[in-house]
Amino acid sequence: MIETKQLKKVFRSSDIETVALAGINLRVEEGEFVSVMGPSGCGKTTLLNLLGMIDTATSGNYRFMGKDVFQLSEKQITRMRKQNIGFVFQNFNLIEELSILENIELPLIYQGVKKSERKKRVMEVIDRLEITHRKDLLPVQLSGGQQQRVAVARAIVTCPRLLLADEPTGNLDSMHGEEVMNILDELNKEGMTIVMVTHSHHDASYSRRIVHLFDGQIINENLNRI
Repeated sequence: MIETKQLKKVFRSSDIETVALAGINLRVEEGEFVSVMGPSGCGKTTLLNLLGMIDTATSGNYRFMGKDVFQLSEKQITRMRKQNIGFVFQNFNLIEELSILENIELPLIYQGVKKSERKKRVMEVIDRLEITHRKDLLPVQLSGGQQQRVAVARAIVTCPRLLLADEPTGNLDSMHGEEVMNILDELNKEGMTIVMVTHSHHDASYSRRIVHLFDGQIINENLNRI
């Protein structure tokens, strides 16, 4: 599903050049659950943003589902991202003015899904994440764990092929963090490919492979479980 070769990302200002990624070679097969670990500032989130096509690399090659991303137009990249990739962020990134139901529905609106189909899919994912009784509330009325459930629901309502998670339990207590990881584990067992950035060895234990980054480079990988 994912293949990068010598993927580099350099941030430049008028007098400073910062190398965030210094040549990443990475393969992720369809159906894998991969954790990316490393100290703060090592390039984990930058890598996730490149894989999710939120940002573009300075150089190198990135193939997603067999297509050379660098050869696609901005419009084609946007379409590919909307149709195939879901995102879960540490800070939830919910829109506070919208209800829980409306937050989850938003990606489907962007995809142009018909209203009747949107309602059906939103209710299915709300039921699955056990937040039906909170669907009309605003995010501020929910706990952190409940907000992250909403964020996961929003990410998977489009039935993405790839789920990218950036420290999904970073703002949660251990109990709610465990609930979110069990949800991700279940999604992966159903066939969803997941790449997760985490500082937590416990969270990483749910993945099949751990990729260790340091100073913008992969220093080693190890299989975690089969």
